[in-house]
Amino acid sequence: MTNRPPGQKRLTIIGATGMVGGYALRYALDHPAVDRVTAVGRRKLGISNPKLEEVLHSDFADCSALAAPIGGHDAAVFCLGAYTGAVSNSELRKVTVDYTIEFVRVFHAASPAAAFSFLSGSGADPTGRSRLAFARYKGEAENAIRAVGFSHVYIFRPGYIYPVQPRTEPSLGYRVLRSIYPAFRMLFPNQVIRADDLARAMVEIAISANGQPGSLVLENVDIRARAETLC
Repeated sequence: MTNRPPGQKRLTIIGATGMVGGYALRYALDHPAVDRVTAVGRRKLGISNPKLEEVLHSDFADCSALAAPIGGHDAAVFCLGAYTGAVSNSELRKVTVDYTIEFVRVFHAASPAAAFSFLSGSGADPTGRSRLAFARYKGEAENAIRAVGFSHVYIFRPGYIYPVQPRTEPSLGYRVLRSIYPAFRMLFPNQVIRADDLARAMVEIAISANGQPGSLVLENVDIRARAETLC
């Protein structure tokens, strides 16, 4: 597809088989301003849509082969990640930092004018001083994305992401959080976000790319506020 209607956007989604990425994909496919969605992942999505181009890619340590299918896109939504405690520390760093750095290297070269939405996390520490590996690694990934040269970078730092749909939780901690979510949301509303609300905000801001060029960090309270405007 070399031609598209004026104003229509082409979007890349990384991690569309995951919880947030899955909602981002569905929202993007339904969005009237999105002409094409390229979903890059290791597993097939099992869905069909005329807007969807699915690209299977097994090794995110080397994304060179993705240059052609993600070239000339207007935005990317990056939701690839791993749960703390579900993988080893070395694997957590590889997925969180190394894979991110490799993908943004290739994506920026292929789509230099694109905007970039990145799923980080609450407490991410770009200074690298945090005692929490997750916070250090997310902060390192944020720094790498900012350094690449995207015109617009949107860093999303959600708190607890409520899955919405039933799923097998990755750990006991997540099972507990899900069970107490109604009370937790009432007591600490700015520490929680629904997965679908988060996904909508990530897609919408990336394809609109409004405001001055640069990097914008959205904490959980900011994400909630943006999501409310999309309801």
